[in-house]
Amino acid sequence: MRNLILFLAALAVSSAVHAAPLRVFSCEPEWTALIREIAADRVNIYTATTGRQDVHKIQPRPSLLAAARRADLVVCTGADFEVGWLPVLLRQAGNPRIQPGGPGYIEAAMLVDRIDIPERLDRAEGDLHPQGNPHVQLDARNIVPIARVLTERLGQLDSANRVFFEQRLADFSARWNAAIPRWESRAAPLRGVAVIQHEMDFNYLTHWLGMQNVAMLEPKAGLPPTAAHLASLLEQQAREPAKVIVRAPYQDARASQWLSERTQVPAVALPTTIGGTSAAKDLFSLFDDAIDRLLAAAGN
Repeated sequence: MRNLILFLAALAVSSAVHAAPLRVFSCEPEWTALIREIAADRVNIYTATTGRQDVHKIQPRPSLLAAARRADLVVCTGADFEVGWLPVLLRQAGNPRIQPGGPGYIEAAMLVDRIDIPERLDRAEGDLHPQGNPHVQLDARNIVPIARVLTERLGQLDSANRVFFEQRLADFSARWNAAIPRWESRAAPLRGVAVIQHEMDFNYLTHWLGMQNVAMLEPKAGLPPTAAHLASLLEQQAREPAKVIVRAPYQDARASQWLSERTQVPAVALPTTIGGTSAAKDLFSLFDDAIDRLLAAAGN
């Protein structure tokens, strides 16, 4: 009888552990939103950053470390986007489930084709990303391929909910694939429009929408705008006029405002992820808001 009681108690504990929701550590809000589309409330998600933070400048604070220690799955952008803090965090967490190369680790940027891969690496050129531009979430066509891999991995880690995840993926993919041509039609007036960016955050968005990147406010990647460089952009505007200046909400507005005041070119802050603006509440409204803001700034 004693052995039977111990067996049943162990079985109950095992079932409880098995039934516990997966714990997901998401580096950025866009991956949190995508996981929610697939898994709904059947996972617990900790989001490490907000839409108004510069992910390059995050510190591995104790709350992040505690979440990483408990996580079953880490989903981050990768392509060195979190290189300043994520490797340290994973090492200090000491959690074998979420180490790079294992089933509990996903880099979304590595699942799609990347742009802006440098032909040569030279620190004199600024803060380059050797594996290409990491902001893959801003080309809407990248979202479903990433969602498929997330769904597969979630199903591997939680086989009891695999069918649920796959059904949710099918529903999301149908809605997303219907939204892409709607966004492209809405953004048609932006095709060929010249844009000045603060840095390269929006290259995927402008490439997808057919806009023309003519300059960056930063003289080199990761280096703040200088007076000399802004003066050169003022001269360039006379030769190669842009119609809009864009920056991310977390970037200093002074450079774009300075150039806007002197050129009469509208400056606008675009969301890079969920929460970057008050209107960007989920993945769908992220693109709705970004396109609406570009159209308004460009006079359409």
